[in-house]
Amino acid sequence: MAAGVIVTLLVTVTLLSTTAVAFDSCGSDKGDSGDLSVIHIYGKCSPFNPPSPSSSWANTVINMAAKDPERLSYLSSLVAQRPTSAPIASGQNVLNIGNYVVRAKIGTPGQLMFMVLDTSNDNAWVPCSGCYGCSSAVFAPNASATYASMDCTLPECTQVRGLACPSTGSGACLFNQSYGGDSSFSATLSHDSLRLGTDIIPNYAFGCINTVSGNNIPPQGLLGLGRGSMSLLSQSGPLYPGVFSYCLPSFKSYYFSGSLKLGPLGQPKIIRTTPLLKSPHRPSLYYVNLTSVSVGRVTVPIAPELLAFDPVSGSGTIIDSGTVITRFAKPAYEAIRDEFRSRVSGPFSTIGAFDTCFAVTHESVAPAITFHFQGLDLVLPMENTLIHTSVGNLACLAMAAAPSYGNSVLNVIANLQQQNLRILFDTANSRLGIARELCN
Repeated sequence: MAAGVIVTLLVTVTLLSTTAVAFDSCGSDKGDSGDLSVIHIYGKCSPFNPPSPSSSWANTVINMAAKDPERLSYLSSLVAQRPTSAPIASGQNVLNIGNYVVRAKIGTPGQLMFMVLDTSNDNAWVPCSGCYGCSSAVFAPNASATYASMDCTLPECTQVRGLACPSTGSGACLFNQSYGGDSSFSATLSHDSLRLGTDIIPNYAFGCINTVSGNNIPPQGLLGLGRGSMSLLSQSGPLYPGVFSYCLPSFKSYYFSGSLKLGPLGQPKIIRTTPLLKSPHRPSLYYVNLTSVSVGRVTVPIAPELLAFDPVSGSGTIIDSGTVITRFAKPAYEAIRDEFRSRVSGPFSTIGAFDTCFAVTHESVAPAITFHFQGLDLVLPMENTLIHTSVGNLACLAMAAAPSYGNSVLNVIANLQQQNLRILFDTANSRLGIARELCN
């Protein structure tokens, strides 16, 4: 079995209920171990249909970013909780936001599913045959020779929220979860073989969804790449010893490509790194030490407490694959925005989540923004800083203020700012690496 595997990434927008069926009619594997074809979620070979076919791609991204506050609400609620190792769908309020999906096969023989990739969740779950309210793309347990539901007496079941086990005796481990405001599902804790590329992880624990209410359920499930005890990294054991990376393609290209590399094989040999930090109140999140932000050559005056990592409260900065645009605590964002505006000619307008939009003719004087992490400076290219709209030929600063939730300050480095970068997560050595790479 290979020590590393490259799996397909596909970009997806708001994950609405869909009748798309998982299929593999376009593209073929390249023949190399773990090297699979990559397609854009709304391209001609995609199994999913865009929610608004007539909408421009710029407007699609704007609509994606408009969903970010829901995800920020979810991430903030996580850091306010007591320590937990709940393995299945432990989060609420935002799992309808999934910007990338990965091709995975479940069962024996393997059944292809396009599952949401989420670095801030440990969970794994898929819609199963007979599911009421699910899309038509479901996993069929009866067709797998290695599928089995898990009993209430097993220790994994005690970690599931919304448990519906009998008070005495044994039975299938059933549970209910709600999220996305008006969405919920019920599922059976199960295990089966999970295939990623040519690698097979036996007895992988996941939720087999039986019923769905609401329209915010990712249509073909979720695969968690968080740091918790039930994440892909933990369940795969020595196969991918705490290491993975991804390269997210540019939003500017219609024909997206990207890759996910699991395990140490094929990772960059030379890469700048910063320490990964961990909060006991949400061990799944990937925290980093963001020390300051520069606009041009000016270090933006930001109160230290708005950036400082606090393991007790969960304050600090995380790297997240599911948020579209980078979000800072409001005072920090406003300081960055105001310094940026001082270098670019107005007038400025607001479009959706973007409050600093200006004539694209002024883009040439836009200053570079630099994130200063402990031991690592990341100078954002303009494509990671600005997004162009189809309205009035405008360019917008692709960042925004995070909603305020309680006393916890959570800043999120999002996927638009990560595009065309190889982001390495090395939990074995508690480090995060960043290297330039053309993902297209």
